[in-house]
Amino acid sequence: MDTLAPNASAAIATEHLTRRFGDLIAVNDVNLRVAPGQFFGFLGPNGAGKSTTIKMLTGLLAPSSGRMQILGVDLAQNSVELKRQIGVVPEGMALFGRLTGSEYLNFVGRMYGLDRVTSAKRTAELLDFMQLVDQPKTLVTDYSHGMQKKLALAAAVIHGPKILFLDEPFEGVDAIASNTLKAMLQSMIARGATIFLTSHVLEIVERLCSHVAIIHRGQLVAQGSLEDLRAGVEARAAAALTAAGGGDPSGGVAAPGEKLTLEEIFLRIVGGTRRVDQELSWLG
Repeated sequence: MDTLAPNASAAIATEHLTRRFGDLIAVNDVNLRVAPGQFFGFLGPNGAGKSTTIKMLTGLLAPSSGRMQILGVDLAQNSVELKRQIGVVPEGMALFGRLTGSEYLNFVGRMYGLDRVTSAKRTAELLDFMQLVDQPKTLVTDYSHGMQKKLALAAAVIHGPKILFLDEPFEGVDAIASNTLKAMLQSMIARGATIFLTSHVLEIVERLCSHVAIIHRGQLVAQGSLEDLRAGVEARAAAALTAAGGGDPSGGVAAPGEKLTLEEIFLRIVGGTRRVDQELSWLG
């Protein structure tokens, strides 16, 4: 049944979003809601379906079934227009290595429909902000990994997108570059943009994101504010302890005056625990 009504209150909305690769169901019946202006973290173990979901939400991959809306508009029916409203830093960055940073940003700006003057002005501003102006003749292929990450983010925002999708933007980035990227993202949120972030660096997600969804084996297993997720995990742990007649007081309930970290919440939800006595025989 076609039940996903236009939703102006959601920047991103999906209904029963599913993607199959042969017999493998990479994303299974996912229903997401991301409000405008949210810094939204999308988490999951390796192979959980994060990158596949982002590829569908940005029009790079067609879903096997289900529907998606971006900014209240059906993505399948308005993909070209909607792509002008979003920015993407994909998993592999997909940069043009035989251009200089300036040439690449100008090219991307023109492809988004910016005039030459505006494209050149924003290129200069972005290269300066990202500290990439010192080597104007260096080809992108000769950039370090961190420099390429900064260039990819610059290209994703040159047209002033309303929604920014980031797939592991801090992977392999040093502390100085990471601080630069975080400053830009916080500035975008302050101006009303929506950011959809995947990252395995949970400390960064906890610091930046107000809301989180967790996907595990292709299925959405949690969604809400960090406080909602924390309260849910603590309530389930407390109920389990009560049912067990006490037991280990560390079983998911924070000590008085302390809060569960996002890492602890994540591990409780996806079941990512390992026996304390499990070890490799040849190490120590």
